[in-house]
Amino acid sequence: MRYADGPTVEVEVLVQAPVEKVWALVTDIELPAKFSSEFEGATWVDEGPRLSARFVGRNSHPAAGTWETTSYVVRYDPPRAFGWNVNDPDHPSASWWFDLEPEEDQIRLRYGARLGPGPSGLTPAITAMPDKEERIVARRLEEHERNMRATLAGIKALAEERA
Repeated sequence: MRYADGPTVEVEVLVQAPVEKVWALVTDIELPAKFSSEFEGATWVDEGPRLSARFVGRNSHPAAGTWETTSYVVRYDPPRAFGWNVNDPDHPSASWWFDLEPEEDQIRLRYGARLGPGPSGLTPAITAMPDKEERIVARRLEEHERNMRATLAGIKALAEERA
């Protein structure tokens, strides 16, 4: 799997709660910091959540240190879809999204991420070690998936506790 191919990871969970409660949780840009080992929080730059609103996210990683990114809301369809592009709305270093799909008395909540097509923190490592690109990309997707699963478990617990 190569970075230029837009490698993607998506995870999902069924949540026994009203869609409005789940929507409120997924659009809280600070909430994933409670569950992720990398994401440390975010602050709205513009009034949000809404289409085109920006927020600054703070992250840390043992191999990469700490950094901030500006994200742009590119999907906002209450209460079905919330998504953002990182660093550049048209040529992002990554794209992230939540999709909510009602199913009888529960919500199928999907959380996805796509690397690229713009340069990211992986770019210097891939440039330095092009023969290891597939391993670098696979490892990054595994890290994202682990944090995404933890975030969905946290959202599920909070939504069902409040339901």
